[in-house]
Amino acid sequence: MSSPGNTDDAIRELLLLMPRMVGRAKRLPVPERVRSLELSPRHLSLLALLLFDGPAAVNDLALRLEVAPTTVSLMVAELSRKGVLERREDEADRRRRIVSVTGEMRPEIEDWLAGSAAAWRKALAPLTNEERRRFVDTLLAYERALEEPDS
Repeated sequence: MSSPGNTDDAIRELLLLMPRMVGRAKRLPVPERVRSLELSPRHLSLLALLLFDGPAAVNDLALRLEVAPTTVSLMVAELSRKGVLERREDEADRRRRIVSVTGEMRPEIEDWLAGSAAAWRKALAPLTNEERRRFVDTLLAYERALEEPDS
């Protein structure tokens, strides 16, 4: 595959690549118990945060997910009813609740995310820390640009 020579070449290549990537990601195996939960992409982000960063308070999760705390509270309530998440008192502040993935569901959620995480790890491994940061920042800028009204 040739290297994109200019911005239009890069855009063309990315427009062809993105649908293939999404299609392949959707074909990654999903454990049966996870599939039966009928989770959405927003749940994936929440679960990934809890697995990678560990238990957290709702407000902290909302900040990292860039959504309102009420949105996270609703997701946590829904996933708690399904036995995916659990809430417990924060030992340091009894008014706060700490959210975590249940021990029972943790292995299946990890299996669900493992294929995608392994692919990212392999793709990002040859890059320097600075190049990885630039790549992630570029994807974030693309996401923001998709939200902007046409000018």
